[in-house]
Amino acid sequence: MTERALILEMGMGADVHGQDMTKAALRAVSDAIRHSSLTLFGAYKHPSAMRVEVTIAVPLPDQVDKAAVAAALPYGTIEVTVVEGGLHDRGMGGREDITLAIAGVKAFLDTEGHGFTLDGSGSSC
Repeated sequence: MTERALILEMGMGADVHGQDMTKAALRAVSDAIRHSSLTLFGAYKHPSAMRVEVTIAVPLPDQVDKAAVAAALPYGTIEVTVVEGGLHDRGMGGREDITLAIAGVKAFLDTEGHGFTLDGSGSSC
């Protein structure tokens, strides 16, 4: 198997007033994937054949529903990792008002047998 990372997108999402880590994470993933069109995959394999790694950074990682994040992606075998990061922005009166999440989404595809390389050997698209 010759798996290659073909897409890397990043996104940011916010939950204003709710401090909902999953809602912010879902908005970050949505922001990231709206930047990609997977036309490249159709030339080689169906997008369902890809493996997708999602990394979410939020202030309270244990509060993210990983299954909900995985379900937000339309194709592939999804792996979700949640780490501490993002931001709580304190609002009026000192309460935590805005929760920001950052998402990194990487899509990998097995390119073996398709003559597709990114390292200069063989043909490339």
